[in-house]
Amino acid sequence: MPSFQAVEDINEEFGTTFSTETTSTTIVQESHNVLAKPALLDMLKTRERILASSPLRAESVSTPATTVATTLDPSATTPEAQYRAVEQATPTEIATAVQNAADDPGFTNSLSNDFNRASASASASRGSVTHRAGPGAGAGGGPGGASEFPPDRVERIDTLAQDDASNIWVQGTPPNTTGTTTAVVLPAALVLIVLFLVIAYRDPVDIGIGLLAIVMTLIWTFGFIGLAGIPFAVLLIAVPPILIAIGIDFGIHSINRYREERVRGLNTDDAMSLTTSQVTVAFAIVAGTSTVGFLSNVASAFPPTRDFGLVAAVGIVFTFLIFGIFVPAMKLSVDRARQQYPIPTLATTPLGSKSSPLGRILSVSVVVAKRGPVVLLLFTALFTAGGGVYATGVDTGFSPDDFQPAEETPEYLQVLPESIRPPERFEYVRINNFIDRNFKEDGRVLMYVEGELTQDTALEQMHRASQSPPETFRATGRLAERQSIVTLIQSRAERDPEFRALVKRNDRDDNGIPDDNLPAIYTALSESPNSEIDRFIAADRRSAQVIYTVDGEADNSVVTDDAYHVATTFRVSAQPTGSPVIFDEAISLVLESVIVSLVLTLTGSSAFLIVAYWTIEGRPSLGVINIIPILVTVVAVVASMRALDIAFNAINGTILAIAVGIGIDYAVHVVHRFTDEYHERSLYPALTRTVVGTGGALTGSMLTTVFGIGVLALALNPALGVFGILISLSVLYAYLSSILLLPSLFVLWERYATDTNTAVPVIDTATEVMAGEYSLSGDD
Repeated sequence: MPSFQAVEDINEEFGTTFSTETTSTTIVQESHNVLAKPALLDMLKTRERILASSPLRAESVSTPATTVATTLDPSATTPEAQYRAVEQATPTEIATAVQNAADDPGFTNSLSNDFNRASASASASRGSVTHRAGPGAGAGGGPGGASEFPPDRVERIDTLAQDDASNIWVQGTPPNTTGTTTAVVLPAALVLIVLFLVIAYRDPVDIGIGLLAIVMTLIWTFGFIGLAGIPFAVLLIAVPPILIAIGIDFGIHSINRYREERVRGLNTDDAMSLTTSQVTVAFAIVAGTSTVGFLSNVASAFPPTRDFGLVAAVGIVFTFLIFGIFVPAMKLSVDRARQQYPIPTLATTPLGSKSSPLGRILSVSVVVAKRGPVVLLLFTALFTAGGGVYATGVDTGFSPDDFQPAEETPEYLQVLPESIRPPERFEYVRINNFIDRNFKEDGRVLMYVEGELTQDTALEQMHRASQSPPETFRATGRLAERQSIVTLIQSRAERDPEFRALVKRNDRDDNGIPDDNLPAIYTALSESPNSEIDRFIAADRRSAQVIYTVDGEADNSVVTDDAYHVATTFRVSAQPTGSPVIFDEAISLVLESVIVSLVLTLTGSSAFLIVAYWTIEGRPSLGVINIIPILVTVVAVVASMRALDIAFNAINGTILAIAVGIGIDYAVHVVHRFTDEYHERSLYPALTRTVVGTGGALTGSMLTTVFGIGVLALALNPALGVFGILISLSVLYAYLSSILLLPSLFVLWERYATDTNTAVPVIDTATEVMAGEYSLSGDD
């Protein structure tokens, strides 16, 4: 993005040249009035103790109390002198100093929103401690006589805080919830997955085969990540749940279908041969379409998203190979061994049968398909259209708070062992929330300016570009609040009579902005002590930066629009950048990537399905039918995101590709099973066998995945919790749309898209009826 390139150019050309790294710690003070003498003395005493503590390596402590002290006594340059200045002042003198200091926006920004200048009062203030950080920053016991910055600086400052008349809090680093999340979520997910696999398989050996295959798939996939040299980014966290979901589905289908054939009386070899000849084709179609879908993410503008698409596609291929070849071979080997050795078998029946409660529930979709398929499909079409319109209002956005836990941890986590138990309250989050509620946040927009800045009118044009700024830009009078080479010249001219005379000699309109002889102005400015000219203009005088203060509470999109408006007022090239602009443009790029990937996914998957069914069955219309449940699933997921107030961001922007991948998986199993059954029997018996047999396996797969991955909702990291919820919703919607819609679609397909004169062997159906496998009505 141009805005990101601009900030990189700014960092390279105008970045700090300090050799010592620094870090900072935020200090927050709360009191009835933090500008009253007792609270000011509290903070000044704390500041003095921090600066005197050598392990903290504090270079400076910036607080409103310091500003008040130096306003009272400009000669007070030491912490002790500043403390005395406040201690000896009367309340009236302190109030006057506060009112004078309030002319500085930096002072007022460090006070809470309820700051009252007239009464010199505020309920809270904030400051920061700047520390030298990193190896070599100070003497100690580390390598070469240097010590690393102490990790317990929050606790150290806490012990130094004097808070007799106020509360002084220290905000540390954001909490790392990875350990607790891993300790809570992964065991819970494993327990739920195993529980539902027990229900689906009801045999410990089959459960072991399924789990082993899942583990193998994950190892192969992560092995590929390592061999390919792909950096592990947060987006790749989404890959294991996808592979687990599809692996569970493949495993249950393979074992369930094998058991169906065994129940019908086939021996182990024939049953597995028939199973693999049928389910492997479905697995191949799922793998092919899912691979095409995930590879569509390669078109994304974000490298992590491209890596996600590639890794997920490769993982799907591994899933197909392991569950299509290894699992059947392993299952057949085990059953052969059972025939020779006394290995116990606890379950040999499939998950669904027509007489079971689950079978009767699943058969409802066939009843609906017989009696009112058009009504169901019209209702679904209206619901999907309405959901699609509603889904267009889904938000896009990004906030660091999306990755922070709640202030209060849930009670159920307090029963965990002490080693992994999170605190009852995250102090960092509590203080962060307090700051959000009580302080006005200002943002910054940087303007990267390129042009010949030694031309006579260059600075005058830069000054005029800051006049009459838009609403989101902070302004004093008609001028935007800014820092630039112009403000640096003005500041130097106020303090230095000789430099002021130089500016005046080269200022044609007498407005304080030099119009002539700019190289001489720059040279004189650079020769001054502690010159900051390198912060604002490059050495070749062909680029500069202007730092604008903007409303931190304004929407990033509005700030970005205003920033580009300001950029147009420059006579030279100007590119706005900074966090608000970069975040807004990145989120727009996320949405664009989501749409592009979705279009490519649906287009590529549709084409693959149509060609696949045309090649395998000679009926491309089956590929079209396969796509309909997927479209319904995608619309339902996006509509749910809006209903749950979940915005698209760089993390969950891949959810639509996941929804398509899982939707294809579920729909293909139903469509392919139906085509197999329809070759041997008439429409409704074929539908019944499909929804009872394959539907039973899909139900087990759905429950295992929804609960096994949905347990991510317990994660302390909100982004991870939201991701788990969205994957679970995708699986649920894919299951419902496949089971409920496809039977009705097959009925209409049989009426209008097939040759009605095609004969179905009556003897097959009659034999099944005589065998008591199905109870058919006269319509059948």
